[in-house]
Amino acid sequence: MRQVAISLLAIAFAGCTTPPREELSPPHPVTNPTSPLMLKLPGYEGDPGGIAFMQLPRLPAEHAVISDVRDRGGTWVHQHAYLAHFAGRYWAMWSDGPGVPKDGVSEEQHFNIVPGHDQAGTRVSYATSEDGVAWSEPGDLSGPPRIEGYGWIARGFWVRDGEMLALASHFHAPGYPGLGLSLEAFRWDDVADRWVAHGQVMDDAMNNFPPKQLPDGQWMMTRRDHQRQVTVMVGGVESFDRWVVHPMASYDGEGRPEEPYWYTLPDGRNIVALIRDNGGSKRLLRTFSIDNGSSWSRLIRTNFPDARSKFFVLRTSRGYYALVSNSNPARRDPLTIAISQDGLVFDQLFFLAGGRHVDYPHIIEHDGHLLIAFSGAKQTMETLKISLADIDEAQSDPG
Repeated sequence: MRQVAISLLAIAFAGCTTPPREELSPPHPVTNPTSPLMLKLPGYEGDPGGIAFMQLPRLPAEHAVISDVRDRGGTWVHQHAYLAHFAGRYWAMWSDGPGVPKDGVSEEQHFNIVPGHDQAGTRVSYATSEDGVAWSEPGDLSGPPRIEGYGWIARGFWVRDGEMLALASHFHAPGYPGLGLSLEAFRWDDVADRWVAHGQVMDDAMNNFPPKQLPDGQWMMTRRDHQRQVTVMVGGVESFDRWVVHPMASYDGEGRPEEPYWYTLPDGRNIVALIRDNGGSKRLLRTFSIDNGSSWSRLIRTNFPDARSKFFVLRTSRGYYALVSNSNPARRDPLTIAISQDGLVFDQLFFLAGGRHVDYPHIIEHDGHLLIAFSGAKQTMETLKISLADIDEAQSDPG
């Protein structure tokens, strides 16, 4: 398997051109925070046009479809996938609502269209599974929006003090920017076997992924306000609605940053944040914090290609980091997984799903497997279940 992975990588990078070289010295949050190096693959000199994305090595996976609305002709949308494992079950949630009708679209074309989303009337749906492969029928998590002309956007699960909360942003449609934005929580009531409203987490807020704990024990999640400005929320210990906000990046500044995500580096102290660039670079942006999110270094455009789409990074129990994204800058096809030992430079890249529009992934690890959720053309919610042992075997030798 390891020799096969190496030969497939050679095919994938055949014919790669060599653009002018950037200064690709090893990045470091303290000594070299401005290095653009993030992707280091055989034959890759910074030009993603030379990568044969469909020929990347592939990982064995069990595939499942949680929910499918292709029979509605693009007039209904599934997006914003999130996963959790709690109380012996896998949980999935997603935004579920009306889209923009697409006239004259055949059933064969459904996976290749991108219906409009974040419309009024959008709700949050959920499903559960014992194994991450066979899923229950979708259920209603949020209920209808509280105000006519508003909608809900799924924002992820948060297990806090042994209790599972589901987060959702209430927004004035269409799209989240604008007055009326708020981040709300729902609590799973095991006795009633349903979700119940738990209260407002923060006004004028839409997180990207649910909170994780900082090295100092506080919770932190990234936030965008109704003007798209990017900040972090730190707190959540005394109460689920007690937070301090720190600026991270200006939307109209460098790179028009969207959908930020952060994680702790192997030293257990320093933090890196990666951000989608809605500007023209089609590369991921990176910034560092060495003080638990209170301040952030200048945004740097990395050499990691991106289709301007949502992504997710998970540090596995094996110690390495897995980044799932649309690394082909030309389109949201395929979905790939990149591997890094240090959380800074990714040196392996694998194919997950493609040949169609696939995007907005989330990952969790449980019982020796990664479970990856994603959307297919905003018409399906799907999962891939991949053994960590298969990822270990498929990784090519370093260097």
